[in-house]
Amino acid sequence: MHEFLNRVRAWAFVFLALLGGTWILSTPLAAQDTLVFATVDRPPFASLEGATPQGFSIDLMQGIALRLDRKLRFVPKDKFADMLDAVRQGDVDGAIANISITADREREMDFSQPIFESGLQILLPKEDSMFMRLRGVLSGDILMMGLAALGLLFGGGMLMWVFERGRQPYFDRPLGDAMFPSFWWALNLVVNGGFEERMPMSRVGRVFAVMLVIASLFIVSIFVATITAAVTVEALQENVDSINDLDARSVATVAGSTSADYLAKRDIAFAGYASPDEMLAAFESGAADAAVFDGPILAFHLNEKLAGQARLIDRVYRPENYGIALPSGSPLREDIDRALLAMREDGTYGALVDKWFGESFRSE
Repeated sequence: MHEFLNRVRAWAFVFLALLGGTWILSTPLAAQDTLVFATVDRPPFASLEGATPQGFSIDLMQGIALRLDRKLRFVPKDKFADMLDAVRQGDVDGAIANISITADREREMDFSQPIFESGLQILLPKEDSMFMRLRGVLSGDILMMGLAALGLLFGGGMLMWVFERGRQPYFDRPLGDAMFPSFWWALNLVVNGGFEERMPMSRVGRVFAVMLVIASLFIVSIFVATITAAVTVEALQENVDSINDLDARSVATVAGSTSADYLAKRDIAFAGYASPDEMLAAFESGAADAAVFDGPILAFHLNEKLAGQARLIDRVYRPENYGIALPSGSPLREDIDRALLAMREDGTYGALVDKWFGESFRSE
């Protein structure tokens, strides 16, 4: 009897232990585990300059973690690729920044519902005024042509003074007094056809005057055509209405990004930089004529550092959705999607958009 009671007690202990283990696994204790999310420096979505990450995506993820009753820890990464690799390898619970949802990435990881609607845009230097544009086309060749034309007119006027002195009263002047009147006569001959009352009287003077007019037609035509071509080229280079207008420009983007893939598919040559900061530094220094990247990031940099110095083309060339990257088969996906829907419904999401992008902007 005593042995039987011992066996009953033993089985009861095992049963209670199993029941207790099942209860422990089914209780919200697991919900108290800290979520670990990778991120990367991408202002205004994620900024790593301070002691703690800040930005739209950071605030959004903190709101999601709060609704899931989970603690949250961010793991900063130096490169965008390193952040995605951490997700692929399952080293983190997920990643958030400005991560575009693409078919290639979807094959290797899961994504939440879109958290932001974006797209690729073009950042260009601010167009120069007409005065600055004309100053830009006044190259050394054009200036030399202008000086040559003035020299021709002065030389022609002085030769006419030699031929007509003593025959045409207008040229009856000593050398010191004849320089400007002779030049003025030649200039009027070329521009206005000359003065009837100052018509050359000598045979040599008349032949020379005809030759001077004919030569001036070619010189003036070449001079005007050169300036017109220079102004036209300058205007065409300033005018960028589509992505195809970038062919004649040096273009900067971020290597390995969706913008780099887009430019490569369009056969547009570009320089790929390791980060948006390096890309924008190249643009600011003049090493790049244009920057092609995510529109919100370009707009943020324009407002913060390049106001009045650059312009952003309004057109979005490749619409993209940002999402929260998760390892394939992540059990967090459904919970995160529900939290996102709740934040949109109660206005929390809209308040974050207003905070980081202004009330005039809406991504949805």
